[in-house]
Amino acid sequence: MELELSDHAVVRIAERKIPVEWMERAVDGPELRVIDPIDPDIELFFLRIPEQGNRVLRVVVNTRVVPWRVVSVYFDRTMEGAL
Repeated sequence: MELELSDHAVVRIAERKIPVEWMERAVDGPELRVIDPIDPDIELFFLRIPEQGNRVLRVVVNTRVVPWRVVSVYFDRTMEGAL
């Protein structure tokens, strides 16, 4: 899957020291994928990352464009224990 990163996503990945491979794993094989409740063009991809003690990575993606555009990436504390 080809992904394009927004400037915001590039900055957040660098700041949070999140390997791009983890982001790609979340989009390629999420444990949970939902449409954003505010913006139907955005989908949220969630994946536990074993290398980070099973913290849940959230990848925010605009799936209505080609290639898909990653808007943001972060560990979502609200999803801890939810997956």
